[in-house]
Amino acid sequence: MSLAFCLNPITLQTKHHHHNPRIQTHFLKPKIPCIPIFQTKHSLPRPRILRAHEENSAVSVTEANSRWENVLSSLASLYPVYVTVGGVVACLKPSTFAWFVDKGPASYSYALGFIMLSMGLTLEFKDLVDLFMQRPLSIIFGCAAQYTIMPAFGFVISRLLGLSTSFSVGLILLSCCPGGTASNVVTLIAQGDVPLSIVMTVCSTLGAVLLTPLLTMVLAGTYIHVDALKLSISTLQVVVAPVLLGSYLQSAFPRAVKTALPFAPLLAVLTSSLLACSVFSENVGRLKSSMALSLSTDVSPLLYARTFLSSEMGVVVLSVLLLHFAGFFVGYIAAALAGFKEPERRAVSIEVGMQNSSLGVVLAASHFSSPMVALPPAVSAVIMNIMGSSLGFFWRCVDPSEPEASSKD
Repeated sequence: MSLAFCLNPITLQTKHHHHNPRIQTHFLKPKIPCIPIFQTKHSLPRPRILRAHEENSAVSVTEANSRWENVLSSLASLYPVYVTVGGVVACLKPSTFAWFVDKGPASYSYALGFIMLSMGLTLEFKDLVDLFMQRPLSIIFGCAAQYTIMPAFGFVISRLLGLSTSFSVGLILLSCCPGGTASNVVTLIAQGDVPLSIVMTVCSTLGAVLLTPLLTMVLAGTYIHVDALKLSISTLQVVVAPVLLGSYLQSAFPRAVKTALPFAPLLAVLTSSLLACSVFSENVGRLKSSMALSLSTDVSPLLYARTFLSSEMGVVVLSVLLLHFAGFFVGYIAAALAGFKEPERRAVSIEVGMQNSSLGVVLAASHFSSPMVALPPAVSAVIMNIMGSSLGFFWRCVDPSEPEASSKD
């Protein structure tokens, strides 16, 4: 027979107690269900001190996790730095990336697939669909601008500069590859409309399976034969399938994905940097010969620049600069004329001006015999991120609020 007695807590209210305005006092009441004295430790309520200790521990763990996530996010935002440093290393010692280049183009395809898988892990398509239903006009306008402005300028610039066939095809291919996760980071820096930027990236990435091969065939087909079907299949394999797989893994294994998710953006930008710099290192010989030609003449800086820009590498650099400048500028003007607010204008400008150079590199290396076709996308990875980051930090210093402006939607 177990010994038991009954307790019923009664709370007394006090107004001037120093520590707690509520004091609990226990009185014996006989006609209440009794609680045995010899209870197990699992059935007894934990002491208040222990509960407080556990709550403090949980808070400490949460704060530590938050700090780590902030550090990883900050490291991922340094994508332009990684690409620039990698480009310098590729110039000084191209053999650094030989282990990756020697396994191409398969290594390029796997790298891009991993980047897109990382992107898919961060996506919840239900939220994207909800956002699309809320702001359909903004998203449709932005995606239309991505697939019209840049391809048109890619074709026009290649004609005006008189690029060779390989460089023209490479520039047009680059202009037909919108999207890329770097634009989302730059939009965040620029105080732009980040949700609009993310949805535009997803829509343009999924649309690339049809529109990128089609536009490339129409525009670059004037130079060489382009197999749109093979381009479409490759885009489906290395872009759309990994994105869908990542989204599925997020819904099927949420706990595991949640653990790995903070590392995904950093790994994606490092892989993207490796991909771009590897292709850049393949063609660094042409860059060195162009620079040597310029340095060999004892002339003024202006003539030095003209000598470099007249070389093959200089023309490629100039064409990529003009392409991205046109994308940023015309994208912003188009959004302004359409009546979007300033944050939306910035998002559209950045999404139009920044391309998925990794996709351009992979498609060029996999489907075109000349390695020079991959050079414009590889050069773009460096130039685009420097231009985009500079624009983002400039806009960060400019208040985006415009009370008098009206949104398109």
